[in-house]
Amino acid sequence: MRIVSLLASATEIVCALDCGDMLVGRSHECDNPAWVRRLPSCSDPAFDISVSSGEIDAEVRRRLRAGDPLYHIHADLIRALQPDLVITQMHCDVCAVTAANVERTGACALETRQIALSTSSVEDIFNSIRLVAQALGVEERGEELVGREQRRLQVVAEKTARFSRKSVGMIEWTDPVFMMANWAPELIEIANGEPVLGRKGEYSTAIDGNKLLEIDPEYLIIAPCGFNLERSLSEQSRLEQYPWWAQLQAVRSGKVVFADGNLFFNRSGMTITQSAEIVAEVLHGVRFHETQGIHWRPMRTAIEESARQLMGTSF
Repeated sequence: MRIVSLLASATEIVCALDCGDMLVGRSHECDNPAWVRRLPSCSDPAFDISVSSGEIDAEVRRRLRAGDPLYHIHADLIRALQPDLVITQMHCDVCAVTAANVERTGACALETRQIALSTSSVEDIFNSIRLVAQALGVEERGEELVGREQRRLQVVAEKTARFSRKSVGMIEWTDPVFMMANWAPELIEIANGEPVLGRKGEYSTAIDGNKLLEIDPEYLIIAPCGFNLERSLSEQSRLEQYPWWAQLQAVRSGKVVFADGNLFFNRSGMTITQSAEIVAEVLHGVRFHETQGIHWRPMRTAIEESARQLMGTSF
């Protein structure tokens, strides 16, 4: 079977099912495992995503109003790759290429099968694994993979159960501020945290920052959608411009961390368990892997930021 995966989480799932050799094409966002970057990229963003988070948000809203595409799909390349299966998603019109995007381009031959994943909960993610496994004819592997990840999440719950429950706000976008929802609150609960504002199983929504100040969680995890760790860290300066930011107890007590929101937290694939493990390390110091400094970092203080700028280095 020849597969073009236009969804990063689906690419992870295909590889976790030991079917990576079936992949012949990917989206521009597919980066895990690292070797998939060698595959032909069948999509690109339709606008410059190196601009500020506020400018990205404004351009996305403008394009949605105007009916302009958010992604360029390389239809000729997909047809040349002759896939038997194309995997997309139908959960969010913004975050990744959708099935409707592909259909509008006519990229797939009539005989090409398409499946579109939709995930708003941890159980939905497990069902996506099952759906992909069924499409690939490896249903038994799919059930084994789901069972393994369920057991890993259970270990996180067991190792954090003895600690006091901490309130956590998880920010998915900084300008405007979006609180992370969908499956993220479940991961916080598994790691013995109390999620605030973001509701499990629902879409992430923009909030007034004063609402966050009113609830004032003990911890904040900043993991913007699509941003790696370095890009997430750069959002500190934007957050510091909000008049309510410095008043938050998490900021005053040094309990703010920035995380890789691209590989973890916002991706509905094979990194959800490690996302829960990261939360456990942040809240309770329970370590499963060496992740601090690699996948997340504490917020820099003003003194640390001044020293970094003076030295011209990042740390």
